[in-house]
Amino acid sequence: MEFVKGHGTENDFVILPDLDDQLDLTPARVQALCDRQRGLGADGVLRVVRTSGVSGGKWFMDYRNADGSIAEMCGNGLRVFARYLVDAGHQPQGEFVVGTRAGDRTVVTHPDGSVTNDMGPARVTGTSIAAVDGHGIGGFAVDVGNPHLACVTDTPVDGFDLTVPPGFDPVMFPHGVNVELINVLDPDTPRGGALRMRVYERGVGETRSCGTGTVASVASWLAGQGRTTGSATVDVLGGQVFVTIEPTTSTLTGPAVLVARGELDKSWWDALA
Repeated sequence: MEFVKGHGTENDFVILPDLDDQLDLTPARVQALCDRQRGLGADGVLRVVRTSGVSGGKWFMDYRNADGSIAEMCGNGLRVFARYLVDAGHQPQGEFVVGTRAGDRTVVTHPDGSVTNDMGPARVTGTSIAAVDGHGIGGFAVDVGNPHLACVTDTPVDGFDLTVPPGFDPVMFPHGVNVELINVLDPDTPRGGALRMRVYERGVGETRSCGTGTVASVASWLAGQGRTTGSATVDVLGGQVFVTIEPTTSTLTGPAVLVARGELDKSWWDALA
């Protein structure tokens, strides 16, 4: 069974090509694949499925968190997924459509290896508070196809302890939430704002980056100024991406790197059923 390992700003994934939709991808198998001691190690799994159900395209990104749970969307994963399709010869370089549980997403692959994703609308749905290090930090709830609580703070984000899951309002976020902590580095650069972000992803823990989280962060920063459109670079632990928020959609541009490929041992896989 073929696998490919890749990352987008060091948010890393195991890619499983399953064009004919034959793999039984159980939570136990996802957990083992993502385990950094007993498996390949990753923040999540991207299963590549060929489908006729995607309007304008033929690919579906079946994304699973490291704990085996199913997720609606993953911005960094989508870039890596698109880069894999081009690298494997399944798609020509340029623009095409990928289906996700959050809806169809247009991607554009670039010759330098970067990818631009249409991330869909970033909808600010209210305000809430994240409990981090025993302190309450206010932020905006943002829906980017999956739930986020994006909190702009003057406290340097590098000092927060994210080994412990942040607390949140379970009534507002009944299915859990990704929590972003954001510093504004510069509110006005030639490309818009400049932000720094750390993120605790539900089902994973702190990751080096989160694509939907960067979009939520920019949307939250703009909402705090009473704005609904704008753009910003976002520095994350694994690098930098560029986000644009528009009236009806958002885009995310950043690197997508394929690191290695190989085969999973069949007896190892079968033992995890």
